[in-house]
Amino acid sequence: MNEDNIRYENPAEGVARIMLARPDKHNAINPQMIYEVNAAFDRAVRDESVKVIILGADGRNFSAGHDIADTVADFQAATKANSPGVSTWSDFTEEYTHGWYAAEKETYLESARRWRNLSKPTICTVQGKCIAGALIFAWVCDIIIAAKDAQFSDPVVTFGVSGVEWLGHPWELGARKAKEFLFTSDMWNAEEAHRLGMVNHVVERDDLGEFALNMAIKIAGKPAFALKLAKEAVNKTLDIQGQANAIDQAFSLHHLCHNQNFRKFNYGMDTSNLPSFSSAPKKDA
Repeated sequence: MNEDNIRYENPAEGVARIMLARPDKHNAINPQMIYEVNAAFDRAVRDESVKVIILGADGRNFSAGHDIADTVADFQAATKANSPGVSTWSDFTEEYTHGWYAAEKETYLESARRWRNLSKPTICTVQGKCIAGALIFAWVCDIIIAAKDAQFSDPVVTFGVSGVEWLGHPWELGARKAKEFLFTSDMWNAEEAHRLGMVNHVVERDDLGEFALNMAIKIAGKPAFALKLAKEAVNKTLDIQGQANAIDQAFSLHHLCHNQNFRKFNYGMDTSNLPSFSSAPKKDA
């Protein structure tokens, strides 16, 4: 797969780094980017010399979230063209709910689940804005390091949707703060994210890359098998507590919102509150 939207590098022995590389679009996320990231994760996992993976981003912002300039038909077609088969779903270009549900399940939900369960430790570095779908990229990583200028927001309730496709909010923030985060659509800074336990460390913007790399090098020095099983033990604990089932249920509610908006607005979101993009997710191309 081409790497038009990302950059892959090995900054130190035992460390792979994947960088979102659409800074001119504030690293807005589209299916092409997701499957390039997926391929890069695969490359790092299959490289036996790599022990730790860093996910970061070029430019002022980590990511502005979903690239909603595309129509639903564009999104579905891009999923069909780019997906390597992350899940067992198909029929991504079917009409109405069938195709869009399948495409979002494949591109967002199942990709996120796969990345969360990668066998190797992952570190995400966040600077500037981390909005909506960008939260998924951060939350599926094992460790999050934020620059002091990092800001986090999931504003999709404002747009008539119950939350992003991977609803990790209760697990990342706790139930009451998750509700506040969703209900208000407020932008929370790095210090608040750190206070709530969503972020491991907050550092100066200029120190972000070096801090993450030093941590990755430290982790890479540990026995690889023990690291893999330690990660699996924590992830399985969350699954036993119900995380996987809760996220699946939330994804279904996410699409119930899309269906309501299509019936009311002929858009996937509430058009009365959309920001001024050139286009929005429409039924038809």
